[in-house]
Amino acid sequence: MGIRLGCIADDFTGATDLANNLVRAGMRVVQLIDVPPVGAEQPVDADAVVIALKSRTTPASEAVAASLRALEWLRSAGAEQIYFKYCSTFDSTQAGNIGPVTEALMDAIGTDFTVATPAFPDNGRTVFKGHLFVGDVLLSESGMRHHPLTPMTDSNLVSVLGAQTARPVGLIDHTVVAAGAEAIRERVDRLRKEGVGTAIVDAVSNDDLLRLGAAVKGLPLVTAGSGLAIGLPANWGFESSPSAAQLPPHGGQRAIVSGSVSTATNGQVQEFLRGGRPAFSVDPLRIAAGEDVVGQALSYAATHLPEGPVLVYSTEAPEAVKDVQGRLGAAEAGELVERTLARVAQGLVELGVRQLVVAGGETSGAVVQALGLTGLRIGPQIDPGVPWCAAALPDGDPLHITLKSGNFGGPDFFTAAFARLDSARLGLACLDSARLDGETA
Repeated sequence: MGIRLGCIADDFTGATDLANNLVRAGMRVVQLIDVPPVGAEQPVDADAVVIALKSRTTPASEAVAASLRALEWLRSAGAEQIYFKYCSTFDSTQAGNIGPVTEALMDAIGTDFTVATPAFPDNGRTVFKGHLFVGDVLLSESGMRHHPLTPMTDSNLVSVLGAQTARPVGLIDHTVVAAGAEAIRERVDRLRKEGVGTAIVDAVSNDDLLRLGAAVKGLPLVTAGSGLAIGLPANWGFESSPSAAQLPPHGGQRAIVSGSVSTATNGQVQEFLRGGRPAFSVDPLRIAAGEDVVGQALSYAATHLPEGPVLVYSTEAPEAVKDVQGRLGAAEAGELVERTLARVAQGLVELGVRQLVVAGGETSGAVVQALGLTGLRIGPQIDPGVPWCAAALPDGDPLHITLKSGNFGGPDFFTAAFARLDSARLGLACLDSARLDGETA
């Protein structure tokens, strides 16, 4: 049997975010790193496959080409519905890439209509009257207005997406969504007759996403943040089950690599530092000056890994980031940090790290590629949108890894992540004990 749902994510943390919600709703999920060759062996024992691309900030033409390759593979694997996943803050470059990729997928699939909603209420992302809110403020008033690569200064998603697409963009507002799946389908029919290609959909609660999920059953393509994923598995009869999130036992040293400059990750770094835990700060200016920052970080880590998780970070406040970008250039500074942190992650694994937290979408992409990971099995949730995953290193050794979007997670995320992994092991042990008791009763 082919997979039921085929997903294309525009970055690595977004992919695990989406996969996490599918697992919570009962699907067994495999996340692939980039696009396998068409005809390659299908993932074993998976109801959904998420292909993680690194296309959010690439030129639109490259994002489109990568997404179409992913679509081709997923369709060859038998995917019944395609899900294009972007960030819950709807961020992309001015030229796209959400609009261009959406329209390219529509053309390739042969559909004239799809929906779009980045809503994820569990993480404070809601859409009302077509406007995106982050917590209690509009997107344009949130920390995303300072993002170094994809600053978001317009909260009107109809306007944002309309500037990126040739097809008209419409709205399915909260009054329609609240009326239920049938009302949503009727609104879709009217919008299609009016020539609308994509409709922004309001959602201020999980119930809204569940109603939307039921309404888009059978739609060839949906586009959304990760929130809509909670409403799709039921269309195939899946229900929440702890077994969908089981991972193999974990071991080895623990470390954190953080390259995100988001407000949330800044807070998490500061909370970790306040606890007096071992941490090494990566300075882009020292990298640019030719210093062996990677060697320095790994030497520090080798000394402190026995104490517990070690943090290697380049996270800074927006003012400091702007200063570095002014000296080195925004793209150059970002690439320097990504390459450095990716090499640090490789070194940490060589030092015996087998439980690794990575913070930041671009950082996660660089680290996963540097480690040579080709697929992830999705496990238990740490915080909304962030699960633990299990992977095999190129030499076959197991690695437990979590890829955290910069915007996600509570202040104590770095320490809570490892506690969650330990509790998952305890829960699995209890489950195995219960099975054994049942077998011997």
